[in-house]
Amino acid sequence: MSVPAQGDPFSIARPTSGRLYAEALEVFPSGITHDSRYMTPFPLYIQRAQGSRKWDVDGNEYIDFVMGHGALLLGHCHPAIVKAVVAQMSVATHPGGCSEQELEWGRLVKQLIPCAERVRFTSSGTEATMMAMRLARAFTGKQKIVKFAGHFHGWHDYAQIGQAPPFDVPASAGVPACISGTMVSLDPSDEAAIERALETDGDIAGAILETTGASWATVPLRPGFQQWLRELTRKKGIVLIFDEVITGFRYSPGGAQQYLGVVPDLAVLAKILAGGLPGGAVVGRADIMELLSFKDGDSRWNRFQRVSHQGTFNANPIAAAAGSACLKIVGTGEPHRVANELGAALRKGMNEVIRQRGVSACVYGELSIFHIYLGRCERLGDCDKSFCTNDPALLKSARSGPKAHALRKFMLVNGADIQGSGGMLSSAHTVEDVDRTVEIFDKTLGNLAAEGLV
Repeated sequence: MSVPAQGDPFSIARPTSGRLYAEALEVFPSGITHDSRYMTPFPLYIQRAQGSRKWDVDGNEYIDFVMGHGALLLGHCHPAIVKAVVAQMSVATHPGGCSEQELEWGRLVKQLIPCAERVRFTSSGTEATMMAMRLARAFTGKQKIVKFAGHFHGWHDYAQIGQAPPFDVPASAGVPACISGTMVSLDPSDEAAIERALETDGDIAGAILETTGASWATVPLRPGFQQWLRELTRKKGIVLIFDEVITGFRYSPGGAQQYLGVVPDLAVLAKILAGGLPGGAVVGRADIMELLSFKDGDSRWNRFQRVSHQGTFNANPIAAAAGSACLKIVGTGEPHRVANELGAALRKGMNEVIRQRGVSACVYGELSIFHIYLGRCERLGDCDKSFCTNDPALLKSARSGPKAHALRKFMLVNGADIQGSGGMLSSAHTVEDVDRTVEIFDKTLGNLAAEGLV
């Protein structure tokens, strides 16, 4: 456990979080249950949340831009979701069978997501990406999956390849060496190398990507890349998989694929899908998804050719109730209009603060998402702040390290919580939240300047 610096304003105002963390160290490795919640001298312990705000166990209030790691497009404790969950809780939490709730949920997904001819629910996004890769292999009879350097697809073994620099080493210990041979990690900025790899390697089954770029577009893909890759994979008979765990239902009611006008073969969903409860899904072409189907009387198919899939909490009725309530509202498009307008206003306001202070930094992003880059911006004069062309390694590194840690810590001290070096807005945020966050960011830049970090 880190020892708080004497007089540290973060620690002074959060003694209960510090005490709980000391106790958690005796229960959990590093005292945490999710890697991204690790911070020094200790993480926040949150007591309650409502709308765009949350409060820690010491009563400190924050404007929240973590939003359930991106799961809460409608904000915390939306009344329709709370009502649906409470109603379902009194009926059944886990009946161990099929339910009308899962059918309604699946139909809503089919209606909204362009590629969703069929739907299969999982318990998480990690499970969904693992299943999508397996389906691509089974459908093509080939072994390898192309992924792109820096793109995150969960924490299973296959997803650890090419996730963090150096990209030729798995992002985690404990990954078998043989796994690397089944994954092909490519630089998304080198289209000639991508085309060459897909042309010369006859064992590529599929290609998976974060649909708008690594770490929810911290490192954006160039405009038009998705269309280009769609045509290339179609020509080569390679299954194209969009990882829409974050972008699904956030970029539009139909996800980034609807927003971009590019339909993949398969897509993986989670987060907003289940209205803030645990839940994921693989959706896509009926002929590929058919590999999950049983064939009555065909024992050979069922044992040797079918893609098997279990999961105790798949389409849990409580998650299904929450997800259905959420997607009915998502389908109107109104949450997107509100969150996107506020996102644009927030980026504009934060960049104006940067200009006034004369620091080397930039806030970029699109729709309801923002990213904060503390460093030299190579296109400061003509950048529209929606798409950053700065060095990918610099953009990726902005999410971690001393500057990112100090940025989040000072934002917390001043009254807002961000995720890494960015965040996501919800339809529960307000103009007042945006104005207050711009003030918080201004104060935070002053704190960082005093520390010599900007």
